[in-house]
Amino acid sequence: MKIELHKVLLKKRFPLAISRGVRGDSYNIFVSITQEGITGWGESAPGKNENADSPEAVSAEIQRLIASGLDGLSHHEIVARARQLAIASCAFAAVDIALWDWKAKKAQMPLYQLLGFPKPKTPTSVTIGINPPEVVAKRVPLLLEGTGVQSLKIKLGSPEGIEADKVMFEQVVKSTANYPVKIRVDANGGWTLDQALEMIPWLAERRVDYVEQPLKEGDEGNLPALFAQSVLPIYVDESCRFAEDIPKWAHAVHGVNMKLMKCGGISGALDIIATAKAFGLKTMIGCMSESSVAIAASAALSGVLDHIDLDSHYNLNPDPATGAPMVDGITMPTDRPGHGGELNPSHYATTPS
Repeated sequence: MKIELHKVLLKKRFPLAISRGVRGDSYNIFVSITQEGITGWGESAPGKNENADSPEAVSAEIQRLIASGLDGLSHHEIVARARQLAIASCAFAAVDIALWDWKAKKAQMPLYQLLGFPKPKTPTSVTIGINPPEVVAKRVPLLLEGTGVQSLKIKLGSPEGIEADKVMFEQVVKSTANYPVKIRVDANGGWTLDQALEMIPWLAERRVDYVEQPLKEGDEGNLPALFAQSVLPIYVDESCRFAEDIPKWAHAVHGVNMKLMKCGGISGALDIIATAKAFGLKTMIGCMSESSVAIAASAALSGVLDHIDLDSHYNLNPDPATGAPMVDGITMPTDRPGHGGELNPSHYATTPS
């Protein structure tokens, strides 16, 4: 098994502002795993909350896993080894994605078919970060005019408070009035319980479908009170990283949002899907600052999920990879063997080990 790491700069069209700060250009680590003449591709977007907040930290975590000795281990055994060593979830995600890509290529099947899943029929949301109303007024037509986008996810939870959220969202309502677009809201944990209790009915009156992560991570004790009064479905994101988190809050939410970087790749996501369905919860898949490689892997899962938020690669200029096109508003997996995502050869420079 030959494993190579590639550090690549992802340049964004628009920086993304959320409740916790602004995310601009960033470096990701791409992983290629080659054996039997077949190469599988994976990707890691570093994350502080995922315990590897830089490309160097991600590389160190992957090298730590490699140093444990992976030759001769099955995919299942590698997953178990990563968990035993507590490898950072966003770092192992790249390895796990590459292994699934390799396995599907070996089988000469698209990954979604290998997993037994259908192609998705649900359009992806495309995100608008926290911005002044004048920026929103310019951004909405850029995202919706002639693009095929059918759903917008609006980031709220402004550090300036809920009045700033309301001013921004009123502009969203005005700017989308002539478009047949669905609206969702993600507060990224930016509200207190009292603020969420005020904002959710206010948003419901303005045709919002659901609210994601209204309360900050660590404030889950207030979810039951919010759930009891909420007139909109509540999805948790930061409060649900792994399948084992679901039983703790299943009684107080309507659904969970998985991200491959949070849960350690496709293997972790499959665990979340099974557990969420066992508890009767709705499911969503989202993304971090990812290119078409990680998005393609997520898209392979999306045919069995209720809501899709796979749009980060549409905000890249340029995307250094291919494999997750938008088709009629849907982030669609390809029919090529594997997950379909691949780093462009011009970015193959290998990082020092």
